[in-house]
Amino acid sequence: MKPTLLVLAAGMGTRYGGNKQLDEVGPSGETIIDYSIYDAIRAGFGKIVFVIRRDIEEQVKERFVERLQGKIEVDYVFQEITNLPEGVNVAPDRSKPWGTSHAILVTKDKIKEPFGVINADDYYGVESFKILKDFLVNDNAPNNFCIVGYKLGNTLSDHGHVNRGVCKADNNGFLSHIVETRQIEKTRDGATAPGPDGKLIQFSGEEIVSMNLWGFKPSCFDFLGKEFRNFINNYGMDLKSELDIPTSVDKFVKNGEITIKILMSNERWFGVTYREDKPFVVESIKKMIRKGIYPARIY
Repeated sequence: MKPTLLVLAAGMGTRYGGNKQLDEVGPSGETIIDYSIYDAIRAGFGKIVFVIRRDIEEQVKERFVERLQGKIEVDYVFQEITNLPEGVNVAPDRSKPWGTSHAILVTKDKIKEPFGVINADDYYGVESFKILKDFLVNDNAPNNFCIVGYKLGNTLSDHGHVNRGVCKADNNGFLSHIVETRQIEKTRDGATAPGPDGKLIQFSGEEIVSMNLWGFKPSCFDFLGKEFRNFINNYGMDLKSELDIPTSVDKFVKNGEITIKILMSNERWFGVTYREDKPFVVESIKKMIRKGIYPARIY
């Protein structure tokens, strides 16, 4: 069975100032998602599942579902804040999504096979999808997942701070600890981020970080569901708290219920976290087209 690719496309785009998931960066109107799907198809994925908001449904159907007919199976599901465990109480005026961990959970009825997870607004590189697909096809341990890791220095924006899951690996290349670290800013010597105590954390740029490029088996829904219920019980009345994937899995890694293999990619990330990032993304795509990595027109 071919693995599925889950595309997280329900983000609000607050820092970008719009629907960055659908912003065109290629010469024929392609989005970053188009390039990720193109890479996933040639790597051997068999289905695409989008997690979206209702207000972009028609655009997603037109841009992806219709254009990909005959190329790969496509489905989508809505991430709605009302999709919650039974018996929990939440703030009635909450409007912000519950985070990336919840985004995976809403696909439980759509995905029954091993699957990869990506952000819609991040470019991961051809090699990364091959690495991910090989793991999902060849690893048969139900509670062994993976993360495609990047060097922090290859994942920073020149236009503002980013959030990254900073990873620690054990001697066998498995994840021992991951911390979702916010407001990481590029410096001449690496990067910095505010720590929990208010002091700046210094990074060299060589650290392994997560770009939300994960490989999961269906058993992950039980683990994520358990942690999400705990989160809602503690933070359901908060208007802004979110549960991210790194925070969800870290607990189960530490207590030995799951293992996560770190698969390193040498690719350089780029994305549209900020609107000022777009010119670099457009130029990077043009360079790869000139090198023959992508055709001038994907569809």
